[in-house]
Amino acid sequence: MRQSQKTEIQAGRLSRIDLENQKYTRVRSTNFGENKGMSVTIQDEVLDRNNLNKAYLRVKSNRGAAGIDEMTVDELFQYLRENKEELTTSLREGSYKPLPVKRVEIPKLNGGGGTRKLGIPTVIDRMVQQAVAQVLTPIFEEIFSENSFGFRPNRGAQDAIDKVISYYNQGYKRVVDLDLKSYFDNVNHDLMIKYLQQYIDDEWTLKLIRKFLTSGILDNGLFVKSEKGTPQGGPLSPLLANIYLNELDKELTKRGHRFVRYADDCNIYVKSQRAGERVMRSITKFLEKQLKVKVNTDKTRVGSPIKLKFLGFSLGVDNKGGYARPSKESQKRVRQALKMTTKRNRGISLNDMFKEIYQKMRGWLQYYSIGRMTTFIRRLDQWLRSRIRQYIWKQWKKPKTRFVNLKKLGLSQQDAYTFAMTRKGYWRTAHSKTLTYTLTNRKLEQLGLINMSKVLQSIQSD
Repeated sequence: MRQSQKTEIQAGRLSRIDLENQKYTRVRSTNFGENKGMSVTIQDEVLDRNNLNKAYLRVKSNRGAAGIDEMTVDELFQYLRENKEELTTSLREGSYKPLPVKRVEIPKLNGGGGTRKLGIPTVIDRMVQQAVAQVLTPIFEEIFSENSFGFRPNRGAQDAIDKVISYYNQGYKRVVDLDLKSYFDNVNHDLMIKYLQQYIDDEWTLKLIRKFLTSGILDNGLFVKSEKGTPQGGPLSPLLANIYLNELDKELTKRGHRFVRYADDCNIYVKSQRAGERVMRSITKFLEKQLKVKVNTDKTRVGSPIKLKFLGFSLGVDNKGGYARPSKESQKRVRQALKMTTKRNRGISLNDMFKEIYQKMRGWLQYYSIGRMTTFIRRLDQWLRSRIRQYIWKQWKKPKTRFVNLKKLGLSQQDAYTFAMTRKGYWRTAHSKTLTYTLTNRKLEQLGLINMSKVLQSIQSD
């Protein structure tokens, strides 16, 4: 009876907040309330055999490094065969204790230097987190905002950019680009649990999540207490990040703002510079006072979506309105990555190099395929082929080797001998008529070099 009363009181309170919460309250009452007599709890669903098996398979497919116990993904199956009952009992009874996560730092992708901190939980902890996430995700999907796109099923960056274009074409041509300073390291644990309690009554689940939040960090062999933050790297972290920032989504929705959020990247769209600056000040105050997260005032700004970048994209404009394109920084970064891959002193086989290039560029082209970039990709193709011709010329090294290979590629003996003896530099030689005639685009493609223009066309026509 107490549970029923508590559910009704909380449902009444949530129904006053917004439509999303009303929707979830009904689902919650049906799934976990009186209609099922509380016969199925979140704990039951997390510890369900099928759910645990699904979590194991997901962790196995994701691979990843070992945590502080050095257990690998490949060793997890044997461990579960021998210890499954003990593991589930410890979880059910609440004696399960996650191990500290291993702290690693990786370079930031923006090319501006610095590192990003990641946490690597043990594979056992990853499996338990995954099991929890699988049960909680459908619950919170009912309440999350339609303007939230990061780490959610059947949603992604391309959907977020489509929404950005829609806002721009509706006349919202100024953007408040929010930058949260080390967001994942600054999440307040008590507030995190408070926001979870708005939708979850299951004490077992709340206690388990708090254990993960406070499990600590092992940094270069030293234990560090985790008094705040959700270390990136665990399957539960993205969901918790969205639950926390759902409070921002609710506030923006209540104020009637147009916005797009992808994890901790949030853009708010307005119609004037003055409106943008006003919104920036008020939302900064809300984030720092209510959510206890830090706003990077040096990087948070109001500007045009045409000049600012979001998720690697910026906007272009033609007579039909706005359209997406890879930002200048994204273009520069991918060219730099290809330059490093094709360094002429790497000393790897062409086959291995072509595989690296294909794996890198297939994903890049897929991600940016909603953007207009035909001209950029055509020029990148031309530049990359020159890089490869330079690499091949360097590999041939000696005049004799060059002479033999040029003859195989169709040059006469005299022309092959003359060109093999050239003293021009590698890059100049790569652009010569002789190499473009012998190492043709078609020949390089036959050897395995990706034709990015063709791949992009194929992706966009699907």
